[in-house]
Amino acid sequence: MHTGLAQRQTRSLLDDVSTVRKLEFNLRRNAEQDHTTLIDDAAKRFCYADCRHEYWNPENFSLLWGTPVWEQSSAAQRVVLNQLYWVAYYAQIVSAEIATIFLNQVSAAGIYTLEDFRLVCDNLDLETKQERAHIHAFKTVGEAVEHTLFGERLFTYPMRSLYDHTMVFADSNAAKDFWRRLQIQAFTLLSSSNAFLGSQYLLVRGLRTLNGKLVQHRLSSYYLQHPDREHAPLPSAISYWHFMDESFHFNTSRLVGLEVPRVLEAPTNFERWVVNRGVAGCQRDHFHFSVAVNGIFWYDPAIFPVIYKIFRSPVFAMDDGEARAMMEACFARESDGLTAAAETHRIAAESYRAFVEPVTWLNAGNREMRTMRKNAIGRYLAGNRSQLAGFRPK
Repeated sequence: MHTGLAQRQTRSLLDDVSTVRKLEFNLRRNAEQDHTTLIDDAAKRFCYADCRHEYWNPENFSLLWGTPVWEQSSAAQRVVLNQLYWVAYYAQIVSAEIATIFLNQVSAAGIYTLEDFRLVCDNLDLETKQERAHIHAFKTVGEAVEHTLFGERLFTYPMRSLYDHTMVFADSNAAKDFWRRLQIQAFTLLSSSNAFLGSQYLLVRGLRTLNGKLVQHRLSSYYLQHPDREHAPLPSAISYWHFMDESFHFNTSRLVGLEVPRVLEAPTNFERWVVNRGVAGCQRDHFHFSVAVNGIFWYDPAIFPVIYKIFRSPVFAMDDGEARAMMEACFARESDGLTAAAETHRIAAESYRAFVEPVTWLNAGNREMRTMRKNAIGRYLAGNRSQLAGFRPK
């Protein structure tokens, strides 16, 4: 065991040579390949007119892909739907990264109460700087697109607090939001002085970003496969550079959430209960799947007002009856898009289950992702039909 005059705890990160080497490698490679300058430069240079008439993602990553509106859309309308997927998807990523900026520091505060854990904190500090660049780029592009096409925000929003709901379109209400804020406040207070809970924020973060890692790998492929990368649309380049940064962030989540606890004291019953609450909350947040934005686990009835506005906008120029009929066709009937969204959700649940398999302090419901796996196409359609029946445009 590592010893030192200043040592206060019985264990040290330095005792786990393998984990130390992985964390050092992750930090070094992330710093060497840091894409912050490229992303900041792209945000400065972005002009919607320069890439308005081309795809930014693979075709099947388009808003409402595989639904009747996609099948009936013109080539120009499909381009808009493809770009709106980018805007919507990264609006959700902005929300998640706002939370990450704050909680990275809370986690680092808890971990830094122990000797020899600076290496973990240094990884988190670099990530936090990168997240600020990501957020700025996503907001710059998304807001420019919405202003040009609609003259108002649809998926984007002003900067928000960690205590706003992380899922931009969630099945929530004022009471649920209040209870969620209390839980987050309690967790931040506890984990800021508790190394184990600080490490377990990274476990939950890893779960929350695992599906994103899978989806963003596919989004980044558009830039990688572009025949002329130098002139590829800047949003597709931002997708690729973001994915490269996030690959290192996910490694941090895995290392700190799964491996660092080996050199910490075994969790108490209370600490186990807190972690299980966090994983259960992730399952609830990721319970739904979205035919509108495949790969983001939004509650589609919460998006109905936005989709209605898109259908009524000059992009589609539908009247009220046409817009309502199209919403019913897209959200209340089976389609290729719905099948794809459900499959993404299934793969995510299985990936989450594999991710937490070595975690002995989770209960069976969390280890097996039982809550998340209860959702199904029949349940999705029944819920949407019920909500559409009472839908009133704002």
